[in-house]
Amino acid sequence: MLEVQSVSKSFDGFRAVDDVSFAVPAGAIVGLIGPNGAGKTTTFNLIAGTLQPTAGAIRLGGRAIEHEPAHRRVAAGLARTFQIPKPFGEMSVLENVLVAARAQPGERMLANLFARASVRRQEQANIARAREIVAFVDLAKVERLPAKALSGGQRKLLELARVLMAEPRLILLDEPAAGVNPALLEIIMARIEAINRTGITFLIIEHNMDLVARLCGEVIVMAEGRVLGRGAPEVMARDPRVVDAYLGGAVA
Repeated sequence: MLEVQSVSKSFDGFRAVDDVSFAVPAGAIVGLIGPNGAGKTTTFNLIAGTLQPTAGAIRLGGRAIEHEPAHRRVAAGLARTFQIPKPFGEMSVLENVLVAARAQPGERMLANLFARASVRRQEQANIARAREIVAFVDLAKVERLPAKALSGGQRKLLELARVLMAEPRLILLDEPAAGVNPALLEIIMARIEAINRTGITFLIIEHNMDLVARLCGEVIVMAEGRVLGRGAPEVMARDPRVVDAYLGGAVA
């Protein structure tokens, strides 16, 4: 599904990501863990297209995407969330989800002039699908509220709903547990499991090891911009190199 091959990213001579290689199999839930400053978010940005690699290759389903803009990666089936959700605050929950629908004919001027019936049918279909997704993430009761009225946990669920509207094959989740109360976190984890059962692949940055242990069949551990190791969460938790990297990061 996803292959990261010898990817590096330099900033003014400093390598934030240094010769990173790993693969995420189709249908898997893989964790990307490590202490603060390990290069996890930079790696996400390189995969998603926010940054361009200094060296290396990134493939999605066998297709090279390392030089493609972010919107083309989305069209290819790649979606990501952010540690701090930034919805359109004045728009409703439902409208925020609708924004993510791809290939809407109403975005083209000629379609609005000469194919109004088709545009209207697609709009209605998108609204119906968005409502299904909003209900799936337990936000149906607040679908008409402005997104700025949501709690932090609800905004995380809204982020998940928006990426689902884009019909992804691979979802990059950036710290879904950060700032979320236990009740909403349980909902988020249950929804991730349900989505994964439909065949959608996940790569998750997370510091909450309970979430990682429950959801991830495998974790990739990063430290100082490099891959330190990979394996089952319980195996990596006992690896002396991983323990040392986390303790070192905590002291620093």
